[in-house]
Amino acid sequence: MKNGSQRRTQKKVAESRRLFMKKAVLGGAGATAAALGTGRIAAAAEEDARPITIPSEFEAAERAPRPPVDFPMIGAQVFARACKEEGVGALFCCPGNYLVVHAMAELGIPTFSGRHEGSLCHAADAFSRATGEIAATSGTEGPGFTDMICGVAAANAARSPLLVVASNSTIRGDDTERGIQDAYQQPNTEGLRKYGKRLITPERTWEYAGYAFRQLKTGVPKPVHLDFPAEVAGAVFADASELEYYYDKTRYRTEAKPHPDPKAIDAAAALLQGAQRPIIVSSNGVFYHKAWKALQRLAEKAQIPVVESGAMKGQFPADSPLSADAAPGALPSADVVLLVGQYCMPTMGEFAFGPDARYIRIDPAAEDIGRNLPIEVGIVSDEMVALEALADAVPEQRHDPWVAEVAAARQEFEAENEQFYQTGLGYTDAVHPAVLGKEVADFLHNGSLPRDRTTIIQGGYGIARYTRRYLRGFRPGQIINGAYQYGAIGPDVGYALGAAVAVQQGVGAQADYKGHPVVAITGDGGIGYSGMEIETLSKYRLPVVLIVYNNNAWGTWTGQRNNAVSLPIHLFQENVRYDKMGEALGAHGEYVTRSAEFKPALERAYQVALDESRPAVINVQAKKEFWLRDQYPPGFLGKVEPGVMSYNH
Repeated sequence: MKNGSQRRTQKKVAESRRLFMKKAVLGGAGATAAALGTGRIAAAAEEDARPITIPSEFEAAERAPRPPVDFPMIGAQVFARACKEEGVGALFCCPGNYLVVHAMAELGIPTFSGRHEGSLCHAADAFSRATGEIAATSGTEGPGFTDMICGVAAANAARSPLLVVASNSTIRGDDTERGIQDAYQQPNTEGLRKYGKRLITPERTWEYAGYAFRQLKTGVPKPVHLDFPAEVAGAVFADASELEYYYDKTRYRTEAKPHPDPKAIDAAAALLQGAQRPIIVSSNGVFYHKAWKALQRLAEKAQIPVVESGAMKGQFPADSPLSADAAPGALPSADVVLLVGQYCMPTMGEFAFGPDARYIRIDPAAEDIGRNLPIEVGIVSDEMVALEALADAVPEQRHDPWVAEVAAARQEFEAENEQFYQTGLGYTDAVHPAVLGKEVADFLHNGSLPRDRTTIIQGGYGIARYTRRYLRGFRPGQIINGAYQYGAIGPDVGYALGAAVAVQQGVGAQADYKGHPVVAITGDGGIGYSGMEIETLSKYRLPVVLIVYNNNAWGTWTGQRNNAVSLPIHLFQENVRYDKMGEALGAHGEYVTRSAEFKPALERAYQVALDESRPAVINVQAKKEFWLRDQYPPGFLGKVEPGVMSYNH
């Protein structure tokens, strides 16, 4: 047993250690801390902190006249002129590939710079998904370009018309050991793009721009990847005669659309007319070829329900009695399925339809019809033209029992959603995902806002399995589905950036919603990947409400919850303050720990976005145990959404 002298000695040692650690932590402020206390020092430092400001150069750039761009021009300016004439909607980039990005910006293409090439690539992808128009993204050779690969892959899976322009150092550096900057990039995107080319002949710069836009503007869209070595980007052309194939865009590509074979239209019309439970699957091609009015005319004339499946939603309004988006229970009963613009083709058994369903497919690429899924009728055509022809060919029909079956399935699904919500309200120590999903949907669709106003980025992993059940699209481009057939981790703030630019500029499908806030949903796993783009949102004064579902874990933790050794691999620190991170980057922050706090926080955040045109971060505190069905039913949901195939099947 220790005596009194030993105890006093140990107490002095402990006190000495405490004072040493305090001085070590406070550094030179140790003496002041002793006098003022650490809390007062923090307050003083906060008072002395300089406010976040946008550099004056941004305003000066807005006022500056555009420099004239005409011959003599360098290769980068030649390419930029092609982009401008082809209507590229925006460029998203980081520093690097300077000649090309500067030329595009100086020619008047809206240009947005951010923190990470991968996030900016996701932003360009989302811009296209929200507008239906081409967006460009840029990466510098080597590391910057490789940062973009995940974004290119996600855009490829979503069939986005993404223009990837990358520098490639010099041709003269080929086959040297100068480093990764001289690496040949094209193999890196093999299988992740529609077309790619490393430009090595300066005189053909305009010609290869034509190659790129033919691929981007016709048929099934996918990314195009062009590399610009310094010898090409910097080549000087005294006049147009020094360029090969320097024709107007009307000469190097066509606006003509493939029309359907009348026999195929007659066969499809007959199959639809004989069906008892026909259904239309509307996917990416309907959006990119602006076929939503023709889709609605066909559906209403023949009384055929429509379910959406794609990287974006809203081309068929969710409040139509023919919408089957929220009627998953009815889908297995369909006997004839018309696939329109379903570029990402599932294999048998992946669709929600029954094994005896017969399929009609409309697609501009004949070589893809019949792949993965046997079809009864294949129609090679532009989607809008084919839908118009079908709407003309089919007689007016009634499928009242089938429409009633869809309505009953929709009512059953909504009742289940309400049950999930009421269950979630019963959990009072954190915010359940059903509460978040239902109250976001009520605020956007059932409150004072017009239900078609706000563009939505539907991201996250586990949280998406709830929010997608509640959120609806009422006009084209209203919902951008983040992970579509490619599970990119954490692109959601990047996606929010691209969609917000699209709405801010009022481009394409967003023309009637210009300037309104955007709402984006992500998880605490995802925000670590693109969260720094909150600073980019702040820098460009983009009104985005970013909702972070913060459950302290990856969605994979449940499989390891009984394994103490490997469990930490799946966990984060608990109660991380992503709202404070947002505030430090120029955003408004809200921290929500109870269900009753969420709606007021959402209202405040939306108002800040609307009034101040800046982002807001709502950090919604949940807990990982909500994914456990035995403890917190309904737990982790096995199906992401009620549609047929919009997120990894």
